[in-house]
Amino acid sequence: MIKVDTLIKLLKKNNCNFYTGVPDSVLKELSSFLESKNKKSHLIATNEGSAVSIGIGHYLSTKRIPCIYMQNSGLSNALNPIISIAHKNVYSIPLILIIGWRGSPRIKDEPQHNVKGKITQQILKLLNIDYTILRSNKDLKKFDKQIKKAKKNKSIVACLIENGTLEKKSKKSKKKDFYKLNKEFFLKTLLENLPTKSKIIASTGYNSRELLYLRNMHKIKKTKDFYMVGGMGHTSSVALGYSLSTRNKTICIDGDGSFLMHLGSIKSIATFANKNFKYILLNNNAHDSVGGQNTFSNKIKFEKFAKSLGFHKFFSIKSKKNLKRNIKNFLNNASLSFLEVKVANSKIKRLPRPKDLIKIKNQFMN
Repeated sequence: MIKVDTLIKLLKKNNCNFYTGVPDSVLKELSSFLESKNKKSHLIATNEGSAVSIGIGHYLSTKRIPCIYMQNSGLSNALNPIISIAHKNVYSIPLILIIGWRGSPRIKDEPQHNVKGKITQQILKLLNIDYTILRSNKDLKKFDKQIKKAKKNKSIVACLIENGTLEKKSKKSKKKDFYKLNKEFFLKTLLENLPTKSKIIASTGYNSRELLYLRNMHKIKKTKDFYMVGGMGHTSSVALGYSLSTRNKTICIDGDGSFLMHLGSIKSIATFANKNFKYILLNNNAHDSVGGQNTFSNKIKFEKFAKSLGFHKFFSIKSKKNLKRNIKNFLNNASLSFLEVKVANSKIKRLPRPKDLIKIKNQFMN
């Protein structure tokens, strides 16, 4: 195992003192350390492409190499600025990429992680990015040499970190709830009050897994779900595409981190969605499933924002008071509506993951 502060010391030794990225469960020890120790030089980005771009801006201002962290599924989001701005054959801007390697061939993982995990090294090779797989302190020496080379040649360097590589804290810090409404209670009440034949498309992370858990626990079968096991930030677009070719009431259940990742999608919904589309934002002001890092969504005035984009009605729920009535008012409203639900972090331990994804897809489409 590798201690996070050992990795940070290596970066600091190479004159790297600026960090930005998107939280990942594999790298949560790193982001937790940065949040507590490097607040002034650490910025949580909404998506990986933005993180790379922020890093590029930092280099242009300071001539210091920035560190960008992400999970390997987010590497695709980062490709545009990596290739078209930072690449050696374009502006030749040095970057350090720390990549959480989900789906590493050595570790059993979920199907969506395995697909990207198998090609992660190939992507880095295709981009001519030198990289090291960090598994022990010995690998840090190789990575150190690659960073020095990248600084000299003004190129990009990366490291891949597998799940369990970074040493965990001895004391597990509790994730603080920014809001109080029990999330599972809201979802159960929603499921019980949806019209028959409604279709739910739910975002990746805990939202999909909680829905699956609650359906199985309470045997709620009158509606169907499509679980976004990957594709963070694309939930609302999938839901929009589905809703346009059906009369079924289509419920998009999104999280604040997913909402922010590809924020422009919400404008497409406000412009093109039909009345059968219902958008629900579960806002807990946290990247809940990857460590509880702040999304800063509590600063957004969602009513003004939603209406300025073109949503006709805005609803807000923040407590159990009149919950059933408030949900029904939202669902029965005839115009394009946006619902913000201020919820606490997930309280269910050992949430199941969706299995047999082809079966889930086929059941949803029937």
